[in-house]
Amino acid sequence: METPDLARMRAEYAREGLDEATAGDDPLTLLGRWLNEAIDAGVYEPNAMALATATPDGRPSVRIVLLKGLDERGLTFFTGYESRKGAEIDANPRAAAVMLWHPLQRQVRVEGAVTRIDEAESDAYFGSRPRGAQIGAVASPQSRVIAGREVLDERVAEVEQVFDGHDVLRPPIWGGYRVALESVEFWQGRPDRLHDRLQYVREGDGWRRDRLAP
Repeated sequence: METPDLARMRAEYAREGLDEATAGDDPLTLLGRWLNEAIDAGVYEPNAMALATATPDGRPSVRIVLLKGLDERGLTFFTGYESRKGAEIDANPRAAAVMLWHPLQRQVRVEGAVTRIDEAESDAYFGSRPRGAQIGAVASPQSRVIAGREVLDERVAEVEQVFDGHDVLRPPIWGGYRVALESVEFWQGRPDRLHDRLQYVREGDGWRRDRLAP
């Protein structure tokens, strides 16, 4: 197999910069603005984010999840509590997340403690999902080894039969997590790899903002 010449692959960044006056003092406001601009730009799944968790002994894992809530409490996503990420969060309740918007040459990094959201919030979100996604959440033994696709298809058929004519109930092993906004870094691509990086770190009820070298 012929492999690509990765060392020669290079894209130039030429967007306008990110300065302190434009960024402001509140990272939540800036994050909301950048997310809306990504939506307006037509970025595919602009709420996709890479979520990194780790075992207590420091072995990391990362995957893409969808951001489903954003407020002063943090970033909310949903998954199975018994999935690999759920087990790692239970054992080591901290995470890091990255949102990347290539067309805008921007990324945002968040780090913070992770907590489960309350059951009422999880119930409300589960109830808003398409029925097929609800069935899938009940049927899938997330992150477990299965013998083949047919096993999953059979489980889906069984769940569909159980809830035929009825609302699908959220399984108790599925729900939401929230990553607290303890550190938020905004990255804006600039020419010659001299990117703008502004980092906000939580200090009491406020934020300390620092510029980081690229």
